[in-house]
Amino acid sequence: MAETGASALPAIPPPATPRTPDPRSPLARAERFVWLNARVLEQRLFAYHFRGGNPDPVETALDAYRNEDGGYGHALDPDLRGPVSQPLHTARALRVLDAVGRCGGQRAERVCRYLTSASTPDGALPLLRAGGEAGPAAPFVPVVADPPGELLATGPVVGLLHGNEVWHAWLFRATDFCWQAAESLESSRPDEIEAAVAFLDTAPDRPRAQAAADRLGRLVRERRLAVLDPDDPDAYPLSPGHGPGGHRFPHDYAREPRSLARAWFTDAEMARSLDFLAAEQEDDGGWPARRPRWAPAPVLEARGRVTIEALRTLRAYDRPLG
Repeated sequence: MAETGASALPAIPPPATPRTPDPRSPLARAERFVWLNARVLEQRLFAYHFRGGNPDPVETALDAYRNEDGGYGHALDPDLRGPVSQPLHTARALRVLDAVGRCGGQRAERVCRYLTSASTPDGALPLLRAGGEAGPAAPFVPVVADPPGELLATGPVVGLLHGNEVWHAWLFRATDFCWQAAESLESSRPDEIEAAVAFLDTAPDRPRAQAAADRLGRLVRERRLAVLDPDDPDAYPLSPGHGPGGHRFPHDYAREPRSLARAWFTDAEMARSLDFLAAEQEDDGGWPARRPRWAPAPVLEARGRVTIEALRTLRAYDRPLG
C-alpha cells in the first residue's frame, strides 16, 4: 500500500464540541430521533459529529458488520439484507471510516483485498453480487446472474480511497473505469451523476475532473435533473425507476461547498434547496428516506443515516442547527 500526494479536498474538520442544544432546535429534535430509532452505528456517528464523541466507538460499531473476507454485510446498507459481503455495504463502511478519519492503513488494505475479489472482469464493482446466499434485497436493486460493473457502486469507493490518499493495485483499473463512465454519461439517472461526483471530487487529475464535472453540470441543467423550484417539484421529470420522492435537489449533488457540483447552481438556487432540506425535518425529528417502502426495518434504518447526512450538509453550508 503506497500513498500519493495531497488530497484534492482538505482534511475533515474536527467534530463539534459537545454542548446542550435548545430542545426545540433541529439538532435537539434530531438527537431525540436518533436515540429513539437509529441503529447503534448511527447513534455513535451522531455522537462523534455533534456531541464531541470519540471515533473509537464508531469503528467498534462498524466492526460488527465486517466479514472475514474483508468486506461488509449484515444489512449495513439497509436495502440489502443478510450477512454476505456486498460492494454497497463496503462502500457504506468506507464512508463511515472516512467520516471519522480512519480510512487508511490496514483497514483500507483489507477492504481493497475484498474489492479485488468482488470486481467484474473490467475491474469495476457490481451493485450486487449474485448468489444463493446473498439474502433478500430491495425490489429496486437489480439481481442478475452475471452483474456488470457499475459506476453507482465503483465511483464512490474509488473517490473515497483517492480522497484519503490511499493507493492499491485494485485502483488502477477501477479508476480507469470511473473516468470512462463519468466522461460518457449522457441519458443518465441522477444517482449515476451523484456517483460520478463522488469520484470526480477527489480524482487525482484535477483539470480532467473539472472538465468532466462542467459537462455533467450542463447535462443536469439541460435534462432538468435537479429541482430548482422546490415549490413545484412536479414540473421536473422523474427518472425511470424512481417513484414519488425520487427527485434530486442541488444539495443532493453538492453535499458540501467544496464539491465540484456546487458550481452547477447559483447562490439563490442553493439557498432554496437548503431551505427545502431544513424544512424536510419531520415531527419526530428525523429526515425522511426518499425511497420506496418495501419492508418496515430498511426504511427506519435508512432514516438514521439520512438524518445525520442532512445535518452534516446543513452545517457544511453554515445553516444554524441550534
